Amino acid sequence: MTFSSELLLTVKQLAKDLLPDIISVRRHLHQYPELSFEEVKTSEFICDQLDKHGISYRKGWAGYGIVADIKVNNASKLIALRADMDALPIQEANDVEYKSIFSDVMHACGHDVHMASLLGTAFILQKLKDQLPYSIRLIFQPGEEKLPGGANLMIREGVLKNPIPASIIGQHVFPSLPAGKVGIRSGLYMASADEIFITVSGKGGHGGMPNECTDTVLAASQMIVSLQQVVSRRTNPATPSVLSFGKFNTEGGATNIIPDVIRIEGTFRTMDEVWRQRAHELITNIATDICKTYGTHCEVNIIKGYPCLINQPDLTINVQEIMVQFLGSENVVELPLRMTSEDFAFYSQVIPACFYRLGTGNPQKEINSAVHTSTFDIDENALAVGMGLMAWIAINQ
Repeated sequence: MTFSSELLLTVKQLAKDLLPDIISVRRHLHQYPELSFEEVKTSEFICDQLDKHGISYRKGWAGYGIVADIKVNNASKLIALRADMDALPIQEANDVEYKSIFSDVMHACGHDVHMASLLGTAFILQKLKDQLPYSIRLIFQPGEEKLPGGANLMIREGVLKNPIPASIIGQHVFPSLPAGKVGIRSGLYMASADEIFITVSGKGGHGGMPNECTDTVLAASQMIVSLQQVVSRRTNPATPSVLSFGKFNTEGGATNIIPDVIRIEGTFRTMDEVWRQRAHELITNIATDICKTYGTHCEVNIIKGYPCLINQPDLTINVQEIMVQFLGSENVVELPLRMTSEDFAFYSQVIPACFYRLGTGNPQKEINSAVHTSTFDIDENALAVGMGLMAWIAINQ
């Protein structure tokens, strides 16, 4: 791979110069978060920013998504870059001037950072338009946090067509890494995620006379224990899989009442699409058979969520080399597998994709809270790396 050291210095300088403005953009977005598929004002703000820099766009994708193209005449290919837009239903606990103004809505997963970084990347690439080897597609995507996933919907609407991008790049905040560092992994990286809803019903009654009831609690409890064998005894040990239940609920009741109905909710995650489908069948069959044994009735509803995320190996090796050029080898780390999920995975099922992590932590300043927590925040110096590195990756694909 051949790099232009002069162009590299130019990209770094542009990122440095833009940093104060991009910090302001990030703080605005953080202060005015919107939930999945409700990103009305967020979309308007992004469009306004693109207008100021003369970048054309099309809005209304999957509701409030935006697609902007920086077109290069006679370009041989198109590179896509993606940021997600939605916030989470979390009450922010940070005491900062840019704290969310809305109750129970917060950018606790860093999507404000992703949007601000991609805007900064867009501004850099627009300034360097005459030097770009390829056209660039900027995807501002709604609804990452909620099924069916904004990526899924935008793909259906044609975001990866006319023309088909040669590759797509995404980045995500990572508070476990200090600002100034990035992480990457080739091949399988993140798990699929499916939601499991089970209803166990029977004849409830007095806890002191269980012989007159069909014990839904016992049936549901045995079912959860037995279902763990789907992972421990039916999965290839080399295939990462997780089956977890987070809700076990009844309505009303008391300590001495066996309920008529119990509702259970959980998640199944894996990194093999064939096994994923087989596991769904096993979960349904085991749950149904256990309930029959205890004289209860069982309804199983498995909602298929995001697929596993695959970083295309050749593309990822290339991106890793670009990272080293931009940051130095000491600031590029290899990531482990993650059993969390991301709807960026939908893109990775269609075209070559690379999804990497942007270090945003600063332990010295006690900025290290995990994503999806009420105290999540970032070292805003990470924004310079976020926009500069993504611009450099786009230029060198």
